[in-house]
Formats: sequence, C-alpha cells, structure tokens
Amino acid sequence: MGKVKIKRKSTLIDMTAMSDVTVLLLTFFMLTSTFLQKEPTIVYTPSSVSEEKVPTNNLVTILISSSDKSGKLENAASVEGKLFISFTGDADSTFSSEKIRGMMLEEAVSIYNDQHKNAPVRLTNQQVAEFTKINMFGVPFSVLPEYLSMSITDRDKFQGDLTQPKVGIPIDGNKNREGRLNEFQIWLKAIYNVAQRINNEQCEGLDAEQRARVQNLYGALMRQGKGIAVKADKDTPFTVVELVFDNLQTMKLNKFSLMTALKSEDEPTQ
Repeated sequence: MGKVKIKRKSTLIDMTAMSDVTVLLLTFFMLTSTFLQKEPTIVYTPSSVSEEKVPTNNLVTILISSSDKSGKLENAASVEGKLFISFTGDADSTFSSEKIRGMMLEEAVSIYNDQHKNAPVRLTNQQVAEFTKINMFGVPFSVLPEYLSMSITDRDKFQGDLTQPKVGIPIDGNKNREGRLNEFQIWLKAIYNVAQRINNEQCEGLDAEQRARVQNLYGALMRQGKGIAVKADKDTPFTVVELVFDNLQTMKLNKFSLMTALKSEDEPTQ
C-alpha cells in the first residue's frame, strides 16, 4: 500500500495583527505612565512595610541630600543635608504644576524681599517662566536670577554639583516665626499662604467638581498630611532629618510624610 502523503501547510504566520496590538499597547502605556522626574541627587530611602502611596499630584517634595557615596570626596559628609524642593499641582489645567509653581515663586520672593529690602530679588518674566518648568530646585534666593538664566544643561550640571556653596536651600535651627525666617522657612510659608489663598479665593465661580478639587488641594497640603513628603537617604543621620522636621513644625506644618521603600514583613530592619 502506498504511503499517504500529508499535505504540507505553509509555516508563514501573518504578524500584521500582532504588530498592530503591540503598537497600541505601547502607545497606551506611554500615554498613561507617570515618568520619574530627574532629581539633583540620588537617595536610597529607608524600608518600611507601609503600603500607603505618596500621591503624584498636589505634592510638595523636600529632598535631603545624602553623604557622598562615590568615594571621590575626602569629607563625604560635606554634601550631606542639602535641601531641594519640588512642587507638583493637579493634573487639571486649572491648577497645573506650572501654575502652582508660579504662585509659590511669587509668594516666596515677596516674603524674601520684605525681609531683605536692601538686597531684593528681581526676576524677569522669562526667568519666572523657566521656574514654572523646573521639577526640583535647590538654590538660595540670591542665586535664583543667575540659576534661572542658565540653559537646562548648565542648570542640571550646576545643581548636581553638591560641593558648590550656592547649591542647596539654606536652613538653620531658627524657631522664631515672628522674626526673620530662614530661606527654607520662607518657602514653607509661601506653601502655606498659597494653599490658603487657593482655598479662600479660587473657589469663587467654580462648579461643585472644581470646588472639590480646590479643597482637596488645600486639604492635602494643610490637613491630611499627604501633600508634603520628605525624602531622605536611609543612611542619613536622624539629626539631619530632624532639622527639617523641626522647621516644618515651627511653621505649623505638622502633618507630612516620610518617603520609604516597601519591604516584606520578614525582611530585617536596616
């Protein structure tokens, strides 16, 4: 009996449909993902078992630099404790990050100039516009005009050099709120004032949904403790972090979060 021949089928697979699905998925994830913003320095946050997420909107982040881990500096602790701040507004254009940053800058410069009438800070419209685009910054007020006039590349390079005395928002242990505020406290007061202004003034003429959004922004910053987050390295001494905590509490910002990395419950504490 003759051998039955099996009809050969083509091994060619039409990948057109799969390619279309891949492109659609890639586009979806690109449009819906939240990209990590560049920070002046890298810190490794301590571990905890808390699963509460830090919000991505309506957030003020205070970054505390760690000691040098590259081994290039003789005194590794010389760059420790430098402060940087970022402001993130709402996803809605009514209170976008750019608008919130502009309001914070205007208020902070006003407070600073009231305290330094002999050497006020003057910013051009272009410099103000540049500030609204910056995710995180950390320079004294006197350096702001020079800093905001730099190109993005030069700005990143300048701010990334923690050995520079002009890098980092000045802070001290001053607790006299009725007297002269240090520069970190000026930014904290600006945050408080802007949040109050948004809550008191911006609600006029808004519909119920927009009004709720405004009140959520104010509540996140002032009441819920979710709107201010402190980010520090796990190896940074507590005395360095405590100075920031003390300044927050001095300005009556008593509710804030400390950023941590999630760990399993059976993982040993670092």
